[in-house]
Amino acid sequence: MFWYHEETKHSYDSVHRNPGQLDWEMQPIPYKIYPAGNYVKKVFNGDNIEENFLYHIGGLTAKKSYPGVEYFLRINPSAGALYPNELYFQVRSVEGVADGIYHYETHSSSMVLLQEITEKTGLEPYFGFGTAMKGYLFLVSALYYRSAWKYRDRAFRYCLLDAGHLLGSIEASALLKPHAVQMVYALEREKLNRMFGFEAREWFVSGALVAVPMADREVEPIEFELPYVDGTRIFRRYPMIEKVYRETEALHGCKRAFLPPKFSYTEERLRETIIARRSQRGFGGEAITKGQFNYIMEAISQPILSDCDEDVSVYVVINRVLDMPLGLYRDDTYLKYGDYSQQAGYLCLGQYSLAAQAAVTFFLTSKADNYQPLYQKAGVIGHRLYIASGYLGIGCSGIGAYYDDEVNIFLENDEMVLYALAIGK
Repeated sequence: MFWYHEETKHSYDSVHRNPGQLDWEMQPIPYKIYPAGNYVKKVFNGDNIEENFLYHIGGLTAKKSYPGVEYFLRINPSAGALYPNELYFQVRSVEGVADGIYHYETHSSSMVLLQEITEKTGLEPYFGFGTAMKGYLFLVSALYYRSAWKYRDRAFRYCLLDAGHLLGSIEASALLKPHAVQMVYALEREKLNRMFGFEAREWFVSGALVAVPMADREVEPIEFELPYVDGTRIFRRYPMIEKVYRETEALHGCKRAFLPPKFSYTEERLRETIIARRSQRGFGGEAITKGQFNYIMEAISQPILSDCDEDVSVYVVINRVLDMPLGLYRDDTYLKYGDYSQQAGYLCLGQYSLAAQAAVTFFLTSKADNYQPLYQKAGVIGHRLYIASGYLGIGCSGIGAYYDDEVNIFLENDEMVLYALAIGK
């Protein structure tokens, strides 16, 4: 088992003996904003098909206000609503959108032009392509301190899960075009990190393609150097997180996934689902139907186009599904009978209103070698679970905290526990 995963496990003793206190003076900001005077900014226009596609990836959907506090809800979820990821993208030969390299400015639902491209230069070679790609090349970064402020060394797990959710948001929005999305992990990250001026406070962790090759046009790698722009306001180093990022950058023995997924959604209802997505804060203990469960399982089991596809096991605890026996399943295999709802609640750090009251609780595990791709794949699966459940009017909640070793004992496996999620009403 990978050393970092072992070092950042939760146990009953570690959680209750060292709960930790948040230093509110050290809280980072959740947005990166490039200076308006130095960059051209364009607010997304809902009447423009392409800008509407971009908005549905990570736009703001609502605002909540409390005494002295105001925060915005986003299309994509994040552990603790800390949003440690930023999105950048290249546009080429897309009608209604100027060619260039952009930052997705969530705070204003805008695209900020960082660098122009030419017919013969672009980001394609950093993705491994020698020809120009018509469409979008996305880059997902992590500003780890946004998450580490609360979750400390375990934060890298959440940076990757949230990056996977952002990739899943790209996939969901691309269904409105429609267009398949390919996840890319074999990036020239060090060069890209330097060109974008991240100064070791932000790193690229993945990319995605919503594009097709322009076979008649070769392209050279673009060269530029952006100045550093602060994305946290305040920063504190976490050597363990820096070490694990460096050690998991290189990929080994990757297998490519070629089969595209097949989903059964209607466009308008899917659009409504994307906008309305929320993380459920608790469940009322109602059951869902077997048909709903099967629909959701079909959606999350679809292949994920990727240049480094890792195996992720999906364990399912059936608590309240009509016409299905209680118990633990792995994918389609029934493992053991029993009412494990209370145990699921306990394993998820005693979050009984979520994992115990849910209709179904999921645990995702893996023993794969490529840590960053496999963790982000878990996030993509989690996002598919949000979308498929929401499409049926069923709530969903991601649970990134659990008693790792005790989950392994319950599942009777020795794989790394990546994610827990719960769905229900």
